Amino acid sequence: MSKKTTLYIVRHGQTEWNVERRMQGHMDSPLTALGVRQAQWLGEAMKDTAIDCIYASSSGRTDMTARLIRGERDIPIISTDALKEIHMGDWEGQLADELQRAYPDQFEAFWYEPTEYKSVNGETFEELRHRVLPYLQSMIADNEGKSILIVTHTVVVKTLMAYFEHRLPDQLWEPPHIQPTSLSQIEIIAGEPQAVIVQHGDTSHYQASFQE
Repeated sequence: MSKKTTLYIVRHGQTEWNVERRMQGHMDSPLTALGVRQAQWLGEAMKDTAIDCIYASSSGRTDMTARLIRGERDIPIISTDALKEIHMGDWEGQLADELQRAYPDQFEAFWYEPTEYKSVNGETFEELRHRVLPYLQSMIADNEGKSILIVTHTVVVKTLMAYFEHRLPDQLWEPPHIQPTSLSQIEIIAGEPQAVIVQHGDTSHYQASFQE
């Protein structure tokens, strides 16, 4: 019987800088009260889901999200810089509206023409791919037949999903939008040429009754 490896790919919960519309990148900000609940909701939804190992970006917002999803389960969290958000250099900590005024061409490229984006002392999308995809391939090889939870960031999630969908680099931002704690599920069968995308950006664990 062929081994099946399952990836659960999750973006961190909402942060204070998300609300303020500040670029985060390698810098960090805490989860909001809603961000904590989003992670708890997903943890509740996945409480009966088999998870063998957890990999998380070394940023605080992803580590906290991973811990909340894990709950009381005795699973170590493997923290790695390889899964950190795209490094935005001088843009980090800055308001999106201010960046759009100060760097109109590069801001436009970031969101609409990613292959043309040139970072100001940070990473390009291509550099991020060269950081993330080899780590993904190594992770899958090391955990064949297991269920892996990956907690990371928007651009990393989009990059991973583009890899599995065989999308071109300039199609990175195609839908769906990756909401905080949205869940994507990938199944990889040993010997099969293509992975199966079971879920992509799912937020069915959200509970509308929550009030900040």
